[in-house]
Amino acid sequence: MVELSSPPKPQNGFWAQLRRIPRAWIGGALVLFMVLCAALAPVLSPADPLIQFRDGLSQMGTPLPPDQKFPLGTDHLGRDMLSRMLYGAQVSLAVSFIANLTAAVFGTLIGLLAGYYSGVIDWVLMRITDVLLAFPAILLALGLGSVLRPSIPVVILILTIITWPALARLVRSQVLTVRERTFIESARAVGAKDRYIIFRHILPQIITVTVVWATLSFASTVLVESSLSFLGVGVPLPTASWGNMIAEGQSRYRIAPWMILVPTAAILITTLGFNLLGDAVRDALDPRTSQRQKAS
Repeated sequence: MVELSSPPKPQNGFWAQLRRIPRAWIGGALVLFMVLCAALAPVLSPADPLIQFRDGLSQMGTPLPPDQKFPLGTDHLGRDMLSRMLYGAQVSLAVSFIANLTAAVFGTLIGLLAGYYSGVIDWVLMRITDVLLAFPAILLALGLGSVLRPSIPVVILILTIITWPALARLVRSQVLTVRERTFIESARAVGAKDRYIIFRHILPQIITVTVVWATLSFASTVLVESSLSFLGVGVPLPTASWGNMIAEGQSRYRIAPWMILVPTAAILITTLGFNLLGDAVRDALDPRTSQRQKAS
């Protein structure tokens, strides 16, 4: 069988374009900072996040404010907030990354199959997608979390379920356009199999959609994971997670505001970084970006 290659892609200079976008540098720096904090948590944290220090509470039993021994203060049990924030970064980022990666693979595959095949396959896959999209994401996550026993694998499963439908519908819309192009018809004419056409010709044309979506969706995944942990149906205690750290500090915000400010700042830096980076990646992958830059 004669191998037909996809039409040559224009040399957009993705990395060159990305380096010219200031948002990419700011977002990349923030993301890199949080990733390093998570990866180096055993080295950077001054103590085990579960250790309750005898001198970690005041004489009245209240959390201690930031000082030389506890740079970010302590919580209501006398645990070091810096250590819990760093180890919480490991949990929150790892859960969000695995869930986002799984949703990206699953959503792309569903979108490819639904867009390429018409009839029953497309109808069944899209109706399942419509059912999941009919529920607000946070309500669906809360419903699943209340039924299933809270644990890290369960949180990953919940985040995957509520995340992939939007990508599947987006990929399907792209595939519906690509499958009508001339090089796809040529591949069919020489007898190329459907699997070969889907993964060799169509997937490379729409993979940028998945990349941009995954980068932008990471921030939302972090927020949903933190919300579930805050509401008690996410990462279970005593494992440190930014969400359950905020939940522990909500009733003590007057006497120990750092219990809320520390994990909130971590969530803010992470979501801001991924939003800026994702927006820059989208512009760098857009062939019109170079034209706008040249025009300016």
